[in-house]
Amino acid sequence: MQYKNIFKLIFSLISSPAKAWEDICVNQDSQKVILDYVYPMIGFCGIAWLIGSIYRRGWNTPLSFQLSMVDCCGIAIALFGGFFLAAYIINKYLLRWFRIERSPQQVLVFIGYSMTMVFIADMITGIFPSMQPIGIMIQLYTLYIVYVGSTPMMKVDNSFKMPFTIAFSITIIGCPMLIEFIYQNLVTIFN
Repeated sequence: MQYKNIFKLIFSLISSPAKAWEDICVNQDSQKVILDYVYPMIGFCGIAWLIGSIYRRGWNTPLSFQLSMVDCCGIAIALFGGFFLAAYIINKYLLRWFRIERSPQQVLVFIGYSMTMVFIADMITGIFPSMQPIGIMIQLYTLYIVYVGSTPMMKVDNSFKMPFTIAFSITIIGCPMLIEFIYQNLVTIFN
């Protein structure tokens, strides 16, 4: 796993998504995407939440570290579960709805890279929770990344491009939010 390549890819997806998607279309091994991109990004988000939570709570008691770990695990579970829930929903329903024939592995590649802004927003809000509105705005850039990647990666017809972008972006952004909401409520109930 080369972190330098991860940061280059993030920069490329943010600055010139069209070129990044062309490069991704050439190398679209789903196992490589999950192991070399999605999992490290989830790890970065977890570390950011752990650092931010420890900074806010301090090292005063073992309880503060425990609560920081709960926050860290919560974001990791939300992103991990959100990634696979989005893949399930897209494979099961949205591909049929838009009449797209892509393999589940290609969908995983598309979702993994499309979640870039979700990962970045979660890293920022993990360290600086007061920047939640900015995190939401950052996630909206997912719409553009999905829009640009829809043709080269998913072979979406131009007549379906905008509905595809909206449906896929809502799924990609919403699934981690839904799982995080459920997780936080369960933690509150059981603590």
